[in-house]
Amino acid sequence: MTVRNGQGQRGGGRKCPGSSAVALREAYDTALLDLDGVVYAGGEAVAHAVEALGVARAGGMHLAYVTNNALRTPGEVAEHLTELGVPAEAGDVVTSAQAVARLIADEVPAGSRVLVIGGEGLRVALRERGLVPVESADDDPAAVVQGYGGPGMPWARFAEAAYAVGRGVPWYASNTDLTIPGARGIGPGNGAAVEVVRIATGGRFEPQVAGKPLPPMHRETVLRTGAERPLVVGDRLDTDIEGAFNGGVDSLLVLTGVTDVAQLLTAVPEHRPTYVAADLRGLLVGQPEVVADGDGGFVCGGWRAFVSGGELVLDGTPGEGADVMDGVRALCGAAWSEADRPGGGVPDAGKALALLGV
Repeated sequence: MTVRNGQGQRGGGRKCPGSSAVALREAYDTALLDLDGVVYAGGEAVAHAVEALGVARAGGMHLAYVTNNALRTPGEVAEHLTELGVPAEAGDVVTSAQAVARLIADEVPAGSRVLVIGGEGLRVALRERGLVPVESADDDPAAVVQGYGGPGMPWARFAEAAYAVGRGVPWYASNTDLTIPGARGIGPGNGAAVEVVRIATGGRFEPQVAGKPLPPMHRETVLRTGAERPLVVGDRLDTDIEGAFNGGVDSLLVLTGVTDVAQLLTAVPEHRPTYVAADLRGLLVGQPEVVADGDGGFVCGGWRAFVSGGELVLDGTPGEGADVMDGVRALCGAAWSEADRPGGGVPDAGKALALLGV
């Protein structure tokens, strides 16, 4: 087995995507899969996700589902996945609700009351840690916790959080994702709700955050999955990919959710994935090598990318599927290297992306 350019080279970040001579499902024992924008969006399966995960599972890869969305319980998430055609059990799911509940339980006495601003997933996770969910700032809570509560979260819930936080009650958040993908587009996530409380309390307080990309979520995932050669799979640079970077493990970015190619090309070092694929079919194949040609260019498949006059230039023949992704990988090499060069910057990618049709 050959896997090159793994996330182990953290110093300064990577200059181009890595490569694998074998399918990623063979190179790694466990896929730590984000859900929203990766496996499903707006409750419906992402294209090719069900089939790709079925093949990966049949080949012996352990699939674990790691989500910053604290709304539902692991059992509810597993049931939803099974309905979509992705068999799963509650033990296969790790949520930011579980991570933040452990964080709170480590810092307040057993049996403490916790004001919950979120869904049932938070309440179940808190009870598992011996904590008592309450609904009002007047219930003498030892902590306040916020998690995504769905689009119907009443405004009064944010007021309860603000009352308690303003009185100095310790404040926790399952995650701070500003957005969440859905069937109709990108909507506000828990991070937006956290900002409401921050503004209401005059910006004087900061929550402790458990979710990706921070260490509590990584700790929870390791404890629950026992993965030895994990691969983080996600659609967000600032949570999934940065979380993998912080944990020193490899990552696969899929372009089915929040991140598009233009954003990928401008990624700072800690947001650069080990691998990139159009969708979860990327688990089933190897990853081609991106080669620096010694003349300032980067070659992958039939594409060569380089920077000229502050613009990314792409030479090659437009193709479909993996051929297009080879062009994306070559562009990453050229863009990231230019950004890291002393005196360099982020090159304009407009013409190159138009050529690829992405």
